[in-house]
Amino acid sequence: MTSTRVFSVLAVFSVLSVACAKKDPLPQPPVPVTVGTAERRAVPYELAATGTVEPIQTVAIQAQVSGPITRVAFREGQDVRKGQVLFQLDPRPFQAALAQAEGLLQRDRAQATNAEEEAKRYASLADKEYVTAQQYDAARTTAAANNATRAASQAAVDQARLNLQYATIRAPISGRTGSLRVREGNLVRASDTAPLVTINQIEPILVRFAVPAGNLPAIQRYSAGGIAVIAQPGNGGLASEGTLAFIDNAVDTATGTILLKGSFANSGGALWPGEFVNVRLRLFVDQEALVVPASAIVGGQQGSLVFVIQPDSTAATKPVKVDRTAGDLVIVSGDIKPGDRVVTDGQLRLREGSKVQIKVRADSTRAGAS
Repeated sequence: MTSTRVFSVLAVFSVLSVACAKKDPLPQPPVPVTVGTAERRAVPYELAATGTVEPIQTVAIQAQVSGPITRVAFREGQDVRKGQVLFQLDPRPFQAALAQAEGLLQRDRAQATNAEEEAKRYASLADKEYVTAQQYDAARTTAAANNATRAASQAAVDQARLNLQYATIRAPISGRTGSLRVREGNLVRASDTAPLVTINQIEPILVRFAVPAGNLPAIQRYSAGGIAVIAQPGNGGLASEGTLAFIDNAVDTATGTILLKGSFANSGGALWPGEFVNVRLRLFVDQEALVVPASAIVGGQQGSLVFVIQPDSTAATKPVKVDRTAGDLVIVSGDIKPGDRVVTDGQLRLREGSKVQIKVRADSTRAGAS
């Protein structure tokens, strides 16, 4: 009898406990989140590409006459100026050839002058019929032949003088020299195909890159005002800013891209010929773009949305339209306004009306600007 009463009491207590539990559920703890801020700011519209650095001019230096090198007037890898002496070949054979050609020219000049005077005398004698017409014609022919010989001798002198000039090899452009392939004492020939050294002009310098042809109308529209090109070496070096200098006249049908080139002053030598660089083509700057951190965007069945922190520390979902991305920022439009706090981390545990606790106030938009 006693055990039955105890069981009844326990059963009643259990029912009351369950009823109380249903009436007073335990409150859910706030969800820890990280937030950023929506704001308006100037955001550039940029196209990203991979480019290759190339010199504006490159010259392979070759000998135009044959002879031994008596002097190398620069160090390999040195910057040289246009007209600077690079190599000196032995000039003595060319000096001797020039002296010989000048001697022959003087002889032929004297003979030509004498023949011209004799032809003039024969002309006056022919008028008085003291000489025959045949003799006069012979005198004129001799004068013409001597004039032709004098002209040939003058050409030989010019060629000999030019060969003497070629014995001193000068830089045709300003730039940086590459690897030196000959040394003093080496014999070079005009028929050699291998260059003695190669000079690349690196100030200024070009970067060539390609973008999808669908961007061509926008590029053409903004090119009149000048389009900035930013190039950064793949090794994380300093970025350089230049301007768009070239748009190809045809689309590459194999790749569907258009070739572009940017010109850079490169005064510090940050860009190097043959180097691969990351390129950003800045078409324009949107001065009043509404941006949020890219990590705030959540994909839903109805499209993109963000969680906005309300004044009562609850989370509310707001649909947004993503226009484009710019680094770690996203340009959006929709039911949010500048100053709204948006959740950047912890969205997986949130739902409409969830209480939140802000762990770290990380304004990603400002971080992206620094």
